[in-house]
Amino acid sequence: MRLVPTLSLPQAAALVKDGDVLLVGGFGMTGSPVHLLHALAQTQTRNLTYISNNVGEPGLGGGRLLRNGQLAKVIGSFITSNPEAVGAAQEGKIDVELIPQGSLAEAIRSGGAGIGGFYTPTSAGTEFAARREGRIIDGKLYIFQRALRGNVAFVRAWRADPAGNLIYRRTEQNFNKAMCMAANIVIAEVEEIVPLGQLPPETIHTQGLYVDYLVQARTRLEDLGVSSSVEHAASGDTPLKRQIAKRALAELKRGDIVNLGVGIPTLIADLIQPDHGIVVQTENGMLGLGPSPKEGGALDFAVDAGKRPVTSLPGSSYFDSVESFAMIRGGHIHVAVLGGLQADEKANLANWSVPGKPLLGVGGAMDLAQGARRLIVTMTHTGPNGEPKILPKCTLPLTAQGKVDTIITELGVFKFISGELTLVDLMPGVELETVKAKTHAKFLVAVP
Repeated sequence: MRLVPTLSLPQAAALVKDGDVLLVGGFGMTGSPVHLLHALAQTQTRNLTYISNNVGEPGLGGGRLLRNGQLAKVIGSFITSNPEAVGAAQEGKIDVELIPQGSLAEAIRSGGAGIGGFYTPTSAGTEFAARREGRIIDGKLYIFQRALRGNVAFVRAWRADPAGNLIYRRTEQNFNKAMCMAANIVIAEVEEIVPLGQLPPETIHTQGLYVDYLVQARTRLEDLGVSSSVEHAASGDTPLKRQIAKRALAELKRGDIVNLGVGIPTLIADLIQPDHGIVVQTENGMLGLGPSPKEGGALDFAVDAGKRPVTSLPGSSYFDSVESFAMIRGGHIHVAVLGGLQADEKANLANWSVPGKPLLGVGGAMDLAQGARRLIVTMTHTGPNGEPKILPKCTLPLTAQGKVDTIITELGVFKFISGELTLVDLMPGVELETVKAKTHAKFLVAVP
C-alpha cells in the first residue's frame, strides 16, 4: 500500500513556489484549508495565481495572502465575500477573472480529468459569452470554458488515513474533491488521521492516489468567519423581505426540488414545513436542507449558499460542487428562486453586477437561471432611490436571457403568460395604480 507523508505546516507551505498556480478548496470558510493558507502567509512566496470560489474573508484564509501582497491574480466565482479583494481589484493590485460557479467547478474537474475544456449553456446571452467562443449545438447556444489546473492544491478534509484517502464532513466537500484532481502536488489539511483500515472503503470521498501529503490541523471557531455562529451569519431578515419570501413559497408545490439563492430566497427555507413536501438543494452540496438552527455554527451544522448554518432533514444527502452543478445544468432542479436587481419585458434577469459598484461575484446564478426548469425572481419593486426595477429592457449586465417565469415583489406577482409580462396578483393592501406607477415595463393585468 502506498503511504502518504505527513508534513508540518511550514514544510507544506514551502512546497509552493513563486509564480505558482494555487488551487484552494472551500466555500466561504467552510472546508477551507485555513491553516495551510496561514502557514503560506508566513513565507515570502509571491506572484501567485489563486484559484478558488472566493478569497476567504478579510485577514482570514486567502484574505491573509491578499493582505500580504502575495496574490497576483485571482480566478474565482464570488470575490464579493471579501471587500478587501474587491478593493484590491479596483485599485489594480490584483487581476481578477470571474467564472460562473458551476463552470468553475467543472473547469477544475476537467483539468484533473485530462479534458481541455467543455461547452456549457451557462452564461449564454451575457457579457461572459461575448468574451468566449460560442457554438450552436442542437439549436442551443453553448459557451466554451477552458479547463483549469494548478501547480499545488490546498484542500481541507475531515478524516484521512496514511494512504491519503479522504472523507469530508457535511458541506465541506464543495470544491475540495475537484481540487484534489487538478494539481501536480495535493496537500490535504485534515482534522484527524486514523490508522490504515479504519476508513470503510465505501465511505471514502477522495481516493488516496490524488493526495501527495497530509497535514493535521484542528478547526477552531475563529477559523469559520461569518459561519462561526447563527448570530454571526444573520441573513438581514426584515418584515418586507419575509413577506416576499412567504409569497414565493406559495408558488412552490409538493415534490418540487428547489434551489434558493442568496438574500430573500434564503428566507424561504425557514418557512418550509415538512408537510409541504418540498426538497431544498443548495449549490454548495446538500439536498434536503432544513431551517436555521436556534444556535450553533458551522462546526455543528452544514451551511447553505449564503454561508448560514442550517439543519438537515431526514433523507438529506451531501455531495461536492461538481455534482451539485451537474444536477443544476442537467435540468434536475425543478425551481430556482433567485434575487434580482432588474428584470424586463423579455424575461431577462440581471442580478450580479452594477457598473461602477464594488461587486465581483457572479456565483451560481447563471447556472441556476439556465438549468432550472422554472425561474422565480424575488426582489424589492424599486431600488434604494425609488428607481423601478421591472423595465422594458434591463440596463445592467444580464444573468440570463429569456429565462424568467415569475417575478415577486412587495407590490405584486408577475408571470410570463404566452410570452407576455402579466400581473396576476397584488400583495395585501396594494392598489393597482401603485404598481403601474412604479413599473416601467409594459404588462397585462389578470388580477383575480
